[in-house]
Amino acid sequence: MLFLITGVSGGLGRAFAQGALDAGHSVVGTVRREDDLATFEALAPGRAHARRLDVTDDDAVYSVVGDVEEQVGPIDVLIANAGYGHEGVFEESPLSELRAQFAVNVFGVAATVHAVLPFMRKRRAGHVFAVSSMGGLMTVPGLAYYCGSKYAVEGILETVAKEVADFGVHVTIIEPGSFRTDWAGRSMVRTERSIQDYDKLFEPIRTARQAASGNQLGDPAKAAEAVLRVLEAENPPVHLALGSDALRLVATGRSAVEQDLREWEELSRSTDFPDGHQITSN
Repeated sequence: MLFLITGVSGGLGRAFAQGALDAGHSVVGTVRREDDLATFEALAPGRAHARRLDVTDDDAVYSVVGDVEEQVGPIDVLIANAGYGHEGVFEESPLSELRAQFAVNVFGVAATVHAVLPFMRKRRAGHVFAVSSMGGLMTVPGLAYYCGSKYAVEGILETVAKEVADFGVHVTIIEPGSFRTDWAGRSMVRTERSIQDYDKLFEPIRTARQAASGNQLGDPAKAAEAVLRVLEAENPPVHLALGSDALRLVATGRSAVEQDLREWEELSRSTDFPDGHQITSN
């Protein structure tokens, strides 16, 4: 199979690429820096193909996908992985950083999926993976911009999964917990602190995250193995949480939503017209 994986210079993207290459597949990996092109292709000469790409450049995304389809081969698997983290209390963080976060984490993913889907739909085959986060199904103080971007990815890709289900195209949203990558290091933008009122809440969270960097629970190589197992499944999941911490924290976050639904059910129902028709949807 031929994989297209964005953001393979390090972290989970590199792990996904290495796992696919070790399994005998071919991988086109995108990088931001010229120096990373040769390094990636050296992983498996003839099967590892590197392309330089900024996923915030829509035209470049379509161009790279078209080039891969024409010059390398049909894309069987897409892993839209490129992204980064933003850490900062919402009130302290400039809106320009929110726009930058969404440009990469949301629009970059959307553009990549948008470019690949027509080829997969016409072939009636393919598997789209998008790397979200456990922060796409739960929230943590100080990660409003990041969690917001991942919630957007969840909503978009879950909808796409329903739209392409009849075309033989599978969609799986990956929700990793804390993995031993550089996400909390060089891959994170941090807003400077400025409002003392948030010190008690946020300073322990920031300190703990920095202390945990490099010692996280998750093994990136095992994450790659999990993705390859999903590819073999007859009915692959739309949501794939990776890591016991992701399972625990997502379950806690979802239970809080369910509790609100239960506690306020009567008020929720009170807004219906008494003679209205019930609308049902899948």
